[in-house]
Amino acid sequence: MSTDHIQQANNPTYRLTVLIIMVLIAGFSQGMLLPLLAIMLEQIGVSSSLNGLNATALYIGVLIASPFIEKPIRKYGYKPVITIGLILIIGSLLLFPLWQAFWFWFVLRMIVGIGDNMIHYSTQVWITTTSPESKRGRNISIYGLAFGLGFGAGPAMTRLLSINEYLPFVIAALTSLASWLFVLALKNEWPESEIETATNTGSWYRYKTVVKLAWFALLPGFCYGFLEASIHGNYPVYALRSGLTIELVSILLPAFVIGGLITQFPLGLLSDRIGRKRLLSIVTLLGGTTFFSMIWLEQNTALLLIAFVLAGAFVGSLYSLGVMYLADLLPKNLLPTGNVMTAISFGLGSITGPLIGGIMIDFIETGSIYFSIGSILIIVFSLSLFFKEKEQEQSVPKTA
Repeated sequence: MSTDHIQQANNPTYRLTVLIIMVLIAGFSQGMLLPLLAIMLEQIGVSSSLNGLNATALYIGVLIASPFIEKPIRKYGYKPVITIGLILIIGSLLLFPLWQAFWFWFVLRMIVGIGDNMIHYSTQVWITTTSPESKRGRNISIYGLAFGLGFGAGPAMTRLLSINEYLPFVIAALTSLASWLFVLALKNEWPESEIETATNTGSWYRYKTVVKLAWFALLPGFCYGFLEASIHGNYPVYALRSGLTIELVSILLPAFVIGGLITQFPLGLLSDRIGRKRLLSIVTLLGGTTFFSMIWLEQNTALLLIAFVLAGAFVGSLYSLGVMYLADLLPKNLLPTGNVMTAISFGLGSITGPLIGGIMIDFIETGSIYFSIGSILIIVFSLSLFFKEKEQEQSVPKTA
């Protein structure tokens, strides 16, 4: 490698740019798979309950991978873990169209979930640990923005099904392969040795301490996983059964993501001014109210589209706000453990959402998906009223 290439690989701006591209493409693949496979399963006559069950497979993969990612990163560094995650995703994407069988897709979705989590956790920790404190909030916001942008573009790939059902999967695989070429140019790095992780001694005590200090900060991740998986996994099925077209669904889903993108930075700045907890209470209340209103707005396409944008604007930043609030509540040595627990919380929400949503679609025809998502948001709002912030001095000692 030439001197110029070595300098470029070590350049913090170049590294951040590559990691942001990685997150964007990972979000694109994830955003494509949920509605695309839901539509394909619905077209071959799979029930909405089983369809929802299949959608949970990706997040089961996220949960499976979560407790085991830290140790390989500390031993081998970020770059090898990201590369393995990409290989798992690319291989699965190319296998999906070969055999349309429920359990075959279930296993492939689990593998994609494992790969996604390897990429997300590696890039998230790499960005947060290498960003200067003065720029950390900005970089995390860019991270969330990139994922949202990719996730929002993904559902548009459903339109390619009318051309060839292989086409969306091939395009997603090629974009993932292209991102790997950028990663190859990066210099491998490892987390700082002084940062303790949940894989070291006292891990269960550290988990309990995180819950004690910051249990409410873990709920936005659960809530966002619940609504994201429900919207992208259940909503296409609900929409088709309610007489809405695939074309309209391919507009509504990105509209939700666009709403979140618009408010990502403003909400981050607002949280600095009025406090993370207060803002989380406000957005969950407004988001829940907006989803409940969709029950009556469904017959008006224009109003439904506006409601989707507003809902995204209110709750599209829940995950990143939860991560920011966690950083406020925990001492630095507990942040890696908190990040793992946030990923687990997100995975649990993502599994619960499609399961509940699929069952409700089978038993409640009108407004079932809106009621499901609105209810979980109102529940989180109610719990925010009971959370009392504790002093960081109660945290586990660094040697624990």
